[in-house]
Amino acid sequence: MIDNDVFVFDGVCHVYDFSAENARSDRPDTTTMHQAWRHIIGALQWPSPKVGKFTPGFDWSRQFSIQDMYELEFVLSPVDMAMAHAVPVWDWFHNSFAPVEMQHAFSSAHPEQVVLCGAVDPLHHGVEGAKREMERQVKELGARSFKFYNGHVDQSWRCDDRELAYPLYEQARDLGVNLLQFHKGLPFGMWDVDVLRPVDLQRPARDFPDMIFVIHHLAYPYFDEVVNIASRFPNIYLALSGVMSFLHIAPKKIQIWMGELLQNVGAYKLIWGSEAAMTGPPGPFLKAFMDLEIPEELQVDYGYPQITRDDKKMILGLNMAGLLGIDVEAKVKELQGLAR
Repeated sequence: MIDNDVFVFDGVCHVYDFSAENARSDRPDTTTMHQAWRHIIGALQWPSPKVGKFTPGFDWSRQFSIQDMYELEFVLSPVDMAMAHAVPVWDWFHNSFAPVEMQHAFSSAHPEQVVLCGAVDPLHHGVEGAKREMERQVKELGARSFKFYNGHVDQSWRCDDRELAYPLYEQARDLGVNLLQFHKGLPFGMWDVDVLRPVDLQRPARDFPDMIFVIHHLAYPYFDEVVNIASRFPNIYLALSGVMSFLHIAPKKIQIWMGELLQNVGAYKLIWGSEAAMTGPPGPFLKAFMDLEIPEELQVDYGYPQITRDDKKMILGLNMAGLLGIDVEAKVKELQGLAR
């Protein structure tokens, strides 16, 4: 919690498996993908080793542990709750990028603070196999949400495909899960970037009005498209996952983006996510977000509203808690009791 009144729910963290054992040696682009990933995450981490940057000698060829994640989220950062997302990407990994078992290990070790977001892929698992896996993840692992990655090197699919995607949305609804999340924009490796445009979530949002669709990463580089879509569809929310790491690299870009989002979408439909462990502990990014203001020049020239403390409270925790039906006041009391 920040300043004793800002409840923080990290909407996106991942227990990654970068270990050599998990890397696929049969793909010629595996090494290139890993090298590019390390370069990118090195740039996005907070620059100071004292507050956010992993040391230069940090070994990324590892499987992150539960203790690693707990320290990053809850010891080094003022985070109250977090959602651990599985990453159903097998392109360069034997057991996926962030295996569901590892996310479940984190959530089961700290059930009062960590929520599991499961994941499946209709081409990797097959539609029927994916439906069975969704049932397992809900009934046996306690998944409260599902994450979908429709972009891949060879087996991409559309989120509005009535044969591949719709049966999974129906299965989620039948399992009592109404929170569906999607990786859009920010392609990995040599994925086709256009596959990750957010336009294929419009029809599902119309056809499943009782479901919540969360688009991650502001679909960058398709920012204008995703703002337009979220402004018109009441059940489409936007996650700031990953992109808020630009705060220390390109602060003006973030000021403009936040101005556009507040003006056209509304703070009540925005969700903060750190992407830890990728970007290190969320703490310094949270401080930077709390300090964020929309400059007067942008307010005058573009009509952007100023971001308020209430806006920040919604974005940093109240919105995700609301989507999951979590009573924040009761949860704060529960966590305070556990800390004694």
